[in-house]
Amino acid sequence: MKKYWLVILALVIGALSGTFSNPLMSAAFAADVQLGAGDVIRISVYDHPDLLLETRVSEAGSISFPLIGEVQVGGVSSLVVEKKIASLLEAGSFIHNAQVNVIVTLMQSQQVSVLGQVNRPGRYPIDGQRSLTDILALAGGGNADAGDTVTLIRTRNGKTEKEVIDLIEMVRTGDMKQNQGLIGGDVIYVERAPRFYIYGEVQRPGTYRLERNMTVLQALSVGGGLSQRGTARNVRLKRRDEKGVLQEIVAKHDDLVGSDDVLYVRESLF
Repeated sequence: MKKYWLVILALVIGALSGTFSNPLMSAAFAADVQLGAGDVIRISVYDHPDLLLETRVSEAGSISFPLIGEVQVGGVSSLVVEKKIASLLEAGSFIHNAQVNVIVTLMQSQQVSVLGQVNRPGRYPIDGQRSLTDILALAGGGNADAGDTVTLIRTRNGKTEKEVIDLIEMVRTGDMKQNQGLIGGDVIYVERAPRFYIYGEVQRPGTYRLERNMTVLQALSVGGGLSQRGTARNVRLKRRDEKGVLQEIVAKHDDLVGSDDVLYVRESLF
């Protein structure tokens, strides 16, 4: 499964590097993002170096700009802010045909949280058009304990939704419909991979990662195979049913192992 995380990282990092190497494209992305409290913006006016300003958006969503005073910038994009400042400068007869440029130098208001089994959990800024795999790549991808699925929690129009996304199946099929665009406040949780347990007469008893469609015979192989006293006959499999009641069966070699199953290899009588 780890190789699929590497495939995701390779594809996305390549795309990200292409984006970061093109400043015009990065600026275009940033222009689409709504500004909010804590964001830092750099404002310049053509042919007026004295009006150059780098400032942080206040908790009220405003900034103070020379000549025109307080300007509301929260909830709108940098393109809208450019037009608003230019309009105010012209309306006050300070500058004729003002050409204003606004660059977001630090985005703090629009962030997503990445939790669970990733190499670098934390909060990451949405500084443009960012998809699920983009943010996972920024978080370093899944760690050694990462499972195949990711839970995405989003709030849209006041309604919170939870969606479980199978990353491995998405890569295998090439169907990227679930590779959704993210906005500030979204939460990504990378699930822990399921485990199974094996003990008794095997070379390496212990807890192991459960791979997809793993059979009892494959699980025995993961445990290093039988010990000198072990027998592959009458392997006991313990699992809980839907009601949580522990069941014990004699497992066949081609039976599928489930999450949290316990395999017990008995000692040979001969």
